[in-house]
Parts: sequence; C-alpha cells; structure tokens
Amino acid sequence: MSSTSRGRNNDLGEFLKARRAEVTPEQAGLPFVGHPRRVKGLRREEVAQLASLSAEYYTRIEQGRLQGASAPALAAIARALHLDADQTSYLYQLANKAGSARPRKRAPQRVAPQTQLLLDNLADTPAVVLGRHMSVLAWNPLAAALYTDFSALPPAERNLMRLTFLDPRIRALYADWEASARQCVAFVRMEAAHASTARELQALVGELSLRDDDFRRWWGSHDVAHKTFGTKRYHHPVAGDLTLDWQILTCPHDPDQCVMVMTAPPGTPSHEALRFLASWAATSAAPDSRPQEAEAIGDPE
Repeated sequence: MSSTSRGRNNDLGEFLKARRAEVTPEQAGLPFVGHPRRVKGLRREEVAQLASLSAEYYTRIEQGRLQGASAPALAAIARALHLDADQTSYLYQLANKAGSARPRKRAPQRVAPQTQLLLDNLADTPAVVLGRHMSVLAWNPLAAALYTDFSALPPAERNLMRLTFLDPRIRALYADWEASARQCVAFVRMEAAHASTARELQALVGELSLRDDDFRRWWGSHDVAHKTFGTKRYHHPVAGDLTLDWQILTCPHDPDQCVMVMTAPPGTPSHEALRFLASWAATSAAPDSRPQEAEAIGDPE
C-alpha cells in the first residue's frame, strides 16, 4: 500500500472514529443494555449492525485495510452515523474511490487579470482572492484595511487560517473568534480530503498544531463544513463594530480559487462604517493589492 493510501485511510479511520463517538446508542435507536459502556458513542460492531454490514468489513474500512469500499456501504455508514451533506461528501472523498494514484503536480496559482480588475473595482467592498488551503493570493485596499496589510507579510504567511490563529490583531478583530477559527478549520479540513498529501498543507497543519492547542484539538476532531456564505461580526480598531455578510464565489479560470466578498446592507451602521474605513484607507498609505510574489504561491516542487 502506498504512503498516499495509508495517509488517506488513516484520515478516514480517524474521521469515522470521531463521528461514531458523537452518536449515542439512544440516538441510533439501539436497545438499552442496562450497564455502563466502556466507549463513548457507538462501538464498531454497532455501526456495522446499523449499516447492515459485517463487523469485519466495517473494521477493515475504519482501520484502513480495505481498498475501495462500495458506494452502498459508504451510504449506509453515513446514515448510521447521522452524517450531514458535507460530512457525507467528505466520507466519499476520503474513501478515495478513484484509487491510490499519486497526486498530479499542481502548478502555482496565479490570479487572472479579470479577477484582479474585479477586486480593484470593488472600492467600497472588502474582497480577497483565496487559493488552496485559504492562502491569500490578492486583495483590494479595503480588505487590507479591514484585516491587515497583506503586502507586508512574506508570501508563505499570507494565509487566512494561519493569521486567524497566530496573529493577535486578527484574533482581536473577530467578535466571536472561536466560531470564526473553527469555521476556518472545518473548511480546510474538508479540502484536505483530496489534498491531504500536499506538502504545503502538511507544513501549515504542522506549524499550527505545534503553536496552537485549539487548532491541534479542532483539527483532530475531523469536523468538516463547506460553508460558502454567512455573517461575521468584527471589532475594528478604526471603524468600530461591523456586522458583515460574506460569500465565496468560485473563480471560473481556477476552481481552486475563490473571491470572498464582505458586504453590509445600505443604510446600516456597518455600511457607513465600511464607507468610513474606505475613506480612511484612501487617505492612508494604500497597501499594494497586486503582490509580485503571487505567482510563487502554490505547492512546493
């Protein structure tokens, strides 16, 4: 078995163990046994029973000893563990239905001129281009004013998840830091189902695991989500309190890139605060939104 397969299968096993630990026998509809249980949540044998699989077959899946679990078996496991849509998608990706072929070498990510022009034209709307693993590839001046001067950071440090955990200014910016941080982890964890062997991602996860206990615990919980819109609250040192709607739009030239835009309804205090922040940014030294190093961002060779 290749190292790629072992890594993916280990992720699959850890994910299944984390999910079955969250399902109680009562939730699963199993009969009350009347004595203390030695494990939290469901046992492997109970998951197999609920999924109408043999205990040996399920155990081989969870231990990473089975190549290519059948789609009906995966669907039955998802139902037994009460997985939501994102978790079910993650399960199928981890099961590596395409086999254990080595991942293809991916070219460094570049921001298309049309996408950069879009950012430049969003004068009153913070917007950033996110690449693989939440790397920040480009931004407009208002996004830099809202978050941080990305141009002052080395390219390897321009990563929204990394900044969320390691930059004290970003921690203080979020009114609910834990919710935002866990959302970042769940989003990247979802991506890791098909990019878990990327050296860039491994380095990022390794650094954050060593430097932040919360990250290490949340990454290990295997919570996943592919949320593409929502609302965040900020405490900005210049603009004050803001409540902004955010959404992620996939770039047509590269499905691994997306534009994240943040907006507020016209006439609201947050909209006025954005306008004030835009005016402040225009009169300050505007950060460069066209990083010359952007073309070097990507998986190391």
